[in-house]
Amino acid sequence: MSQFGYAIRQLSAAQKSAKGVSLYSRYVNRPAGRILAAAGYGMKLTPNQVTMISGAFTFAGVVMIAVLRPSPAVALGIFAALVIGFALDSADGQLARLTGTGSAAGEWLDHVVDCAKMLALHMAVLLSFYRYFGFADPRYLFLPIAFQFTAVLVFFGGILTEQLKRAERLRNPAGPPAPAAPASTLRSVALLPVDYGVFCAVFLLFGSRDVFVALYSVLLAAHVLFMVAFLVKWYRELSAPGR
Repeated sequence: MSQFGYAIRQLSAAQKSAKGVSLYSRYVNRPAGRILAAAGYGMKLTPNQVTMISGAFTFAGVVMIAVLRPSPAVALGIFAALVIGFALDSADGQLARLTGTGSAAGEWLDHVVDCAKMLALHMAVLLSFYRYFGFADPRYLFLPIAFQFTAVLVFFGGILTEQLKRAERLRNPAGPPAPAAPASTLRSVALLPVDYGVFCAVFLLFGSRDVFVALYSVLLAAHVLFMVAFLVKWYRELSAPGR
């Protein structure tokens, strides 16, 4: 059996729960990450190296957004860089589970790269709006600022909630964890507007100013709505007695 085949079989049998995951991440990004993780396993890459390669692809896309005049060809290049970076972001964790080399430092690096990605992407969109989109109304420039605010707040709130729950379980163990609830298809569909993969796909239309701005604004509105819902949900979960 080849190393690639072995890795694919092992990873297919050890996938994380699909609960709370959108259809794109569930059926596109995770399978793509599984293939890349298997390839990385065959090349003797470490999870941290895969994380850095993921960051390199993503920031290549960021640079293209910031410095190149929007066009269909540029849009395709941006999409390719971002979507490959996203798949590699899934691959690093899968490779860590496959090799048993997960660590606090690796998790830290992954989260730092993810946060840098969110900050840089919307700053790059702001630069492109200012340099190339020719808006007569400067209020359009507030769109990427608002998007950056919501995306980073949701990211930070989710990570902090997860860490606080983990710390609480360590302080007050209550027996074995309950089995994960089955993934909801309806929830997976509802989460599509706030899935990073869908956000990457919008850049396929980066060469068409009006269409891109309209879709970017729709995703921003979805992020604002989900931000409010997530923050309320997380606060209630952390406030619940006996959690």
